[in-house]
Amino acid sequence: MGKITAEDVRKVAQLARLDLPEAKIATYTGQLERILDYVAQLEQVDTEGVPPTTRAVEVVNVTREDRVEATPVREDLLNEAPQREGDFFRVPKILAD
Repeated sequence: MGKITAEDVRKVAQLARLDLPEAKIATYTGQLERILDYVAQLEQVDTEGVPPTTRAVEVVNVTREDRVEATPVREDLLNEAPQREGDFFRVPKILAD
């Protein structure tokens, strides 16, 4: 990988719409160079036979079977509504015909 220049950093900042202060360009140039050097090291690692993954530790969702269960407070909740219509809450109409 070639050397990263201050002009490269300015160009990347412009493309990313970042307003970098001129005093920080030298700092970011060095940091970006080190990052790209590290990426070059990683590219040399033999990953033949290693399956691709999205994270270092596999995460598995713990799920349970969905079941419909009657709640003992259903009627109490429906009775708390300002207006009730059968098994539903009655609400004001909000859409025009």
